[in-house]
Amino acid sequence: MSLEAIEVGFVPLVDAAALIVAREMGFAAEEGLDLRLVREPSWSNIRDKVALGIYPAAHMLAPMPLAMSLGAGAMQAGVIAPFILNTGGGSVGVSHALAAAMGIDGPAGYGDARAMGVALLRAAARRPVAIGAPFPQSMHVELLRYWLEGCGGDPDRDVTLHTVPPPLMTEALAAGEIDAFCVGEPWGSLAVERGVARLALPGAAIWAWAPEKALGVRRDWAGAQPDALAALLRALFRAGRWLGRAANLPSAAELMASPGYLGVSAMLIERGLTGALSVDGSGAIRRTPRFIGFDGVEASFPWRSQAQWIAARAARRWGFDAAAAHAAAAECFRPDLYRAAIAPLGADLPGASSKVEGALESRIGVASAQGGLFLGPDRFFDRREYDPDVNDCY
Repeated sequence: MSLEAIEVGFVPLVDAAALIVAREMGFAAEEGLDLRLVREPSWSNIRDKVALGIYPAAHMLAPMPLAMSLGAGAMQAGVIAPFILNTGGGSVGVSHALAAAMGIDGPAGYGDARAMGVALLRAAARRPVAIGAPFPQSMHVELLRYWLEGCGGDPDRDVTLHTVPPPLMTEALAAGEIDAFCVGEPWGSLAVERGVARLALPGAAIWAWAPEKALGVRRDWAGAQPDALAALLRALFRAGRWLGRAANLPSAAELMASPGYLGVSAMLIERGLTGALSVDGSGAIRRTPRFIGFDGVEASFPWRSQAQWIAARAARRWGFDAAAAHAAAAECFRPDLYRAAIAPLGADLPGASSKVEGALESRIGVASAQGGLFLGPDRFFDRREYDPDVNDCY
């Protein structure tokens, strides 16, 4: 049987795992696809090559499909997000000098978003603080801004944000170009391993179960190749289920460690996959439950409400009317395409396509096709909630 070739760009991060596993474990081939993964050094490369039609689909930061569709940034293209590749998976890290200024000593305080945010703002009042983030239109930027605002700061006044590609974050910190970062694994752990940083908190401490990366797909290709798109979504869903079994994670780390994929040690990759991170290089390990998620509908469903949270937070900075961006977000994340592709796998699909974000304190059952879907927790650190019907992000 001949396989349909599809070339997909990715940035070397632990959260590319579903794409890598879909290819290497044969899920894509079983769905009739020759999935060809191409490593890119930066998110701007991904954006440009999707916009130019070089890639029909790519590993993307969750805000990128909306940003590209609206024309925020250098390249505009109709891009949709029919699948969330993962939730969480990032960390906030600080240099040793900034840690000292914040009063951090040892692993104590890791994961306490409010305490860390207040300490960082206190240090920033005494000295400039530059924070690296992988791309302007990223969940890293949105979470950093939300976090600092929730701790009483003004990110436009109190810190400066710098764009640094993930693989270069360690070098930028070591060179003194930035004082802190928010980046996906394994690059936070690499900075700790090389002795230039300590981790302050996981991204999940700011928003538990936030959408981190999405499969960004050209809208025209999705319309012209619906069967290929559905096959790709099924392959990714099956890969996510495989990643959801803890016994498979050491094998996944070995697959991903190769130079063509992440090119770092399997040990660092496995830390990112399991959420068992070395915080300060002392050997102390801190485990974050639900640090990263790939498995099942809970991790991969493209909730329209999450796209609208992104739009509500970012539209004014991107230069768009909030109501127009809210409407565009509802058309960008595509639960209809997800449902059509994933239903044949027997997955229990949610009855709604939108929800109140941050409302779940614990894991609870929700309305679904088979009555067995559980979601949560998904709290924001400041206990606020986002209701997309209100169209206001505080």
